[in-house]
Amino acid sequence: MSMSFLELKNIKKSYYLGKEEFKVLKGIDLKFERGEMVSILGESGGGKSTLMNIIGGLDSKYDGEVLLNGNSLKHDTSKQLDEYRRKTIGFIFQSFNLISHLTILDNVLVSLEMTDLSKKEQRTRAENLLNKVGLGEQMKKYPNQLSGGQKQRVSIARALASDPEMIIADEPTGALDPQNTVEILKLLDDIAKDGKLVLTVTHSQKVADYGSRIVHMTNGKIDEDKKLKEKYPVKKQETLTSRALSQKSIFNMTFDNMKYNLKRNLLIVFGGLIGLFAVLFMLGLGNGVRGYINHEIYSQVNPNAVTINHKESNNRNQFTQSDINKIKSVKNVKDVKKNYMVMGAQLKLKDKVTQAQYFNTINNAMVTNTVKHGHKPGDNEVLITKDNAKALNKKSPYSVIGKKIQVAFNTNKGNQTVPVVKILTVSGVSDSQSPLVFVNYKTMDKMLASNGIKMKPNFLSVDISGGVNNVDPTQKNINNLKVNGKKAYSVSGAGTIVTTLNTYINLAVYVLAAIAGISLLVSAIMIIVVLYISVSERTKEIGILRALGATKGNIRMLFLDQALLFGIFSSVAAIILAYAIQLLINNATTGTAINYSMMQITSGNAIFTIIIALIINLFAAILPANKGAKLDPIESLSQD
Repeated sequence: MSMSFLELKNIKKSYYLGKEEFKVLKGIDLKFERGEMVSILGESGGGKSTLMNIIGGLDSKYDGEVLLNGNSLKHDTSKQLDEYRRKTIGFIFQSFNLISHLTILDNVLVSLEMTDLSKKEQRTRAENLLNKVGLGEQMKKYPNQLSGGQKQRVSIARALASDPEMIIADEPTGALDPQNTVEILKLLDDIAKDGKLVLTVTHSQKVADYGSRIVHMTNGKIDEDKKLKEKYPVKKQETLTSRALSQKSIFNMTFDNMKYNLKRNLLIVFGGLIGLFAVLFMLGLGNGVRGYINHEIYSQVNPNAVTINHKESNNRNQFTQSDINKIKSVKNVKDVKKNYMVMGAQLKLKDKVTQAQYFNTINNAMVTNTVKHGHKPGDNEVLITKDNAKALNKKSPYSVIGKKIQVAFNTNKGNQTVPVVKILTVSGVSDSQSPLVFVNYKTMDKMLASNGIKMKPNFLSVDISGGVNNVDPTQKNINNLKVNGKKAYSVSGAGTIVTTLNTYINLAVYVLAAIAGISLLVSAIMIIVVLYISVSERTKEIGILRALGATKGNIRMLFLDQALLFGIFSSVAAIILAYAIQLLINNATTGTAINYSMMQITSGNAIFTIIIALIINLFAAILPANKGAKLDPIESLSQD
């Protein structure tokens, strides 16, 4: 005896209301062959649809066995049942169950996207099927633009798309007029002629009589199984290989849905971009403020140059070559220069006298660009401050450049204090706020030698290699150097001040950005609510996709992709807005006394904004996406 294509063995199914049991199927035994058009006839509530859900792999909670080519479906996993529906079953529904935001062509393509056909082959097959059911001119229309009969034809084309072996039609003519009913039944008969098994659920005797066999059901039992005509001969067929929906297909479906609800989704994107823009604005402004402060400091001093004094300074202890060698050995120390400084000096031009707080040898800590008038001091030259220049010539301070002035200061010679006086030429005027007057090392040496004093450096200037980030650790290493078991040196410089200042600025910026970021929580809650609404709105679509063979993972990705798109659109919009505001602010500040771009959004800030938007949106989508994936396909299909 040959094996039946589909066999049902003692199928039983009950529903429970509390502890009370309601038996729907009470032991169904049936066999079906391909080429048959079988009508399952009976009144409403007789168990017909329940039986079809079991055969269609939508319901796995039953007793008994469903055998396909002798193989039981009873112990198949959820993924195996998804594959069974994709490969074996084509559903035609009374209420058509078309996806409203997709065109007629795209509705058919959904099923084909779960096959191994190329995109071109999918489109060709979908167009051929729509031509076959008489809808060749309607392909670009949406379901709401079609009549009932046309919608059912689309449903039939979609059911045939993956070339299944079995078609399950649940009341396929229930919503149609007599003329359309006949046309649809003719199409179903043609499908049976192609060697497929067609199972039609109906309560109409007229519809049932159109098939090759009638199975009558009453109260969950088969009370008649009547053969009307011979089944059609089965042709050898090449079936399509099935697969789950690809990520690209899911993404395209999500994008189509977002376009369909464009106005609402634009409002959601706008809500998301507000918080993201606020965070990005704070980060950009923080970068600008930090950059401006650093720029102002660096224009006065070299952050990578530090000065070194003895920790215990008795009359400004002098440095030996041993000290210099020890400091040179420290990592990142590029160069060590000898320097000399005295406290206080008198500058005199004719009858005008001014005081300099410090008289110093020039070193790398002094930035050349502060000398905007004149130049750095050479031999027998002196660089004075702007305040000193004003004191020497109030009306025309910079006219003192090139003139000879008397420089005098006191220093120690042994136990005696002796005056040192020298006529020097003013080389330039420094705009620095520092109260330092500079000469070069050779000039200072000559001034002291003229009074019989041998100059020995009383402080050192050190150049640190690399960026400003190397300054702080290098300073610490120098501070930790010991002579005779004791820490010997004290280090000072602008680099550490800048580092500390930047730390405080960063802290303030991050706090402000975090406060601005609170609005992102509101955005996340909004996304959760919107996606829950979306799950509710797309419940029937979820049921349709599951009936076509989409997996729970496919459904989950529909909503994760929606959140992903919200994140991408809102973050990109926030970045565009922030750069536009930056352009306006910087145009305003660069033309003022500030003369600096006060807002500086980096590419890192922009990337951070995109990443944080995606993370927040994806986390917000987890619960709604899981809810959508767990929806029962049978209940979803019955959703109004």
